[in-house]
Amino acid sequence: MATGTDIRTYFEGEWHDGNLAVMRAADHGSWLASTAFDGARYVDGVAPDLMRHCERLNASARALMLEPTHSTQEIHDIVWEGIASYPEGTALYIRPMYWGLDNIHMAILNGEACGFCICLEAVPMAAPDATVRLTTTRFHRPTLETAIANAKAGCLYPNSARMLAEARAKGYDNALVADPLGNVAETTVSNIFMTRDGEVFTPVPNGTFLNGITRQRHIANLRADGFTVHETTLSFDDFRGADEVFMTGNLQKITPVREFDGTEYQIGPIALRAREIYWDWAHSERRASAA
Repeated sequence: MATGTDIRTYFEGEWHDGNLAVMRAADHGSWLASTAFDGARYVDGVAPDLMRHCERLNASARALMLEPTHSTQEIHDIVWEGIASYPEGTALYIRPMYWGLDNIHMAILNGEACGFCICLEAVPMAAPDATVRLTTTRFHRPTLETAIANAKAGCLYPNSARMLAEARAKGYDNALVADPLGNVAETTVSNIFMTRDGEVFTPVPNGTFLNGITRQRHIANLRADGFTVHETTLSFDDFRGADEVFMTGNLQKITPVREFDGTEYQIGPIALRAREIYWDWAHSERRASAA
């Protein structure tokens, strides 16, 4: 099922209307899940950190032993070409992808060509007052020794899906997820932050979850705004003792958490300030590029 509506697909050198079929039955990607993708956003005339998302896509492909067929600049430019085909003001989810084509005894053939497409979908931003409720899950994030944890790879997401299904079966929106040692890593779909006594805390990247581009941007923005931000090891009890908790990710940028397993939080001033300075930064980047 598609994430949004009004889908347009770039495949084999041109844009197509709709949710185009791009994989064949014997492609390595459809058979054995060698898919790499990235997600970016276009909202209110800006596509924050789009080039960094394109760069990460190619890095993820290489982590899967796929050789990218497009430079980051080419992907960036094709995306903007697609954005221009939508009515002004349409909020878009941007998803460029690679997948393996040929294989031998299930392994990816190093250096062989891979499939490539870009999918654009109209996806509105969540309401400004949207919040989520979190619980725990029995499933953990993997290490690099057990999964391709250094890529934004499709094969990692069934694990996220079963976490999310468990959380929803318990009546919650999402789950706060542990790394293999039992420390907090992130949620099923996004990075996580908490505040205490006016300072900001977030799990230190330890190779079990992606150090998100939006996560990095929020850290830089908050520090530039005068906040102390700690990247450190955090427990579930740390989150139970937090003043406020918020999720960060590409799709909605920042989402306050109102509850974690019975512990309730305010929709706090730091989360609201983080959202404000993020969009101030995004629009200042557009103004600077236009100057």
